[in-house]
Amino acid sequence: MIAAMSDATRTDDELSALASFAGEELQRAIGGIASTHGAIARRAFQANGSAAAPVRAAHDAISAAAYGGVRVGAGALSRLAARALDSLPAEGRPALSQRAGGASGLAVLAGLLGDRLSDAGSPLVPAMSIRVDGEAVAARLETLADAFPAAGPRLCVFLHGLMESEFAWGTASAGGSPTYGSALADELGFTPIYIRYNTGLHISENGSALSGLLQAVVEHWPVPVTDVALVGHSMGGLVARSACRHGELHDADWVSLVHHTVSLGTPHHGAPLPRAVHVADVALHAVPETRAFGGLLRRRSAGIRDLRHGSLVDEDWCDRDPHALREAAVAEVPLLAGATHCFVSATVTRSSSNPLGRLLGDTLVLPASAEGRERRERLAFSDDHGLRLGGTHHLALLRHPRIRAQLCRWLGAPAAVA
Repeated sequence: MIAAMSDATRTDDELSALASFAGEELQRAIGGIASTHGAIARRAFQANGSAAAPVRAAHDAISAAAYGGVRVGAGALSRLAARALDSLPAEGRPALSQRAGGASGLAVLAGLLGDRLSDAGSPLVPAMSIRVDGEAVAARLETLADAFPAAGPRLCVFLHGLMESEFAWGTASAGGSPTYGSALADELGFTPIYIRYNTGLHISENGSALSGLLQAVVEHWPVPVTDVALVGHSMGGLVARSACRHGELHDADWVSLVHHTVSLGTPHHGAPLPRAVHVADVALHAVPETRAFGGLLRRRSAGIRDLRHGSLVDEDWCDRDPHALREAAVAEVPLLAGATHCFVSATVTRSSSNPLGRLLGDTLVLPASAEGRERRERLAFSDDHGLRLGGTHHLALLRHPRIRAQLCRWLGAPAAVA
């Protein structure tokens, strides 16, 4: 068995932690329903003046008792479930995070509330780590050599997007289509490295963690590293850029080895859905009857908030009001000098010039943002290193035959000259 990192030793706590979390969320939901009910009732009673005071007092007492009882019951049920799971022997508990289905479910949870869960020390969210067959691999010589027996000098690092895990890239199977990683290994001799991280954290926090991890990998890789390529899907492309920026500022050795970066449907200038959610949060929170719904939206993770404008550095969120309707401009971070930067954009319409395609993009990211040309300060992508796909949606970019072939062409070419 592969030697895992310290966070992976907590996989036997995942089920009981999930039971406790479900109970807390159920109690929170009941509280939200009670708050909405109370706000609507107050407005109705106020419209009827003092004559409704006796009825209002009775209503408030009954509803408080009813909602309170349900919340107590929900809390007791979750505690019983957690204790029952705690009593199971360790070998009887499935490691959810090490299986594709469980990892995908936990990835959604991390994307929604990963920052809060991380602050609480929950085992439900992952630390930044290399994963092989779902298990975390420590960036030490002996564990890397064990996990990568055919380790070569050229590394291709794959970074998944929001609410995804490394399983999103697919797995190579006999007779099936090769994955991007297996194709690069077979055709160009790259060793694919798949990263899992908590997508609910700020992008800049994940960028810093990735920079530290890659530095450790380069230092302890079984053979000297000559080439590093970074391939990111959606948020993963932003995390890669943030890591490059962090590595540059701290003179990290690994940065000079990065010869190619590839962003697949990455919202370099932000995405429309997180912006719409931000406006809805402010609007719903302003009215007592809908405040509970606004509160629900306000709990969205820091990672989702960063996707509004593609924030890459700490300065974009430190000492700023996350609920402000008029937001301060984000820092413009250039692409890493000396590397070739490639992008893939997509539209659900067959033609990228179709007005509907420009409006919908790949359903989550618009072409202008994926190509780094939405703001006045454009990113230095070259059309020669871009691929525009029609009739394609956002998640299809993880396993697309044209992208697989294009990756081999891009990464097989010499890097840009600084």
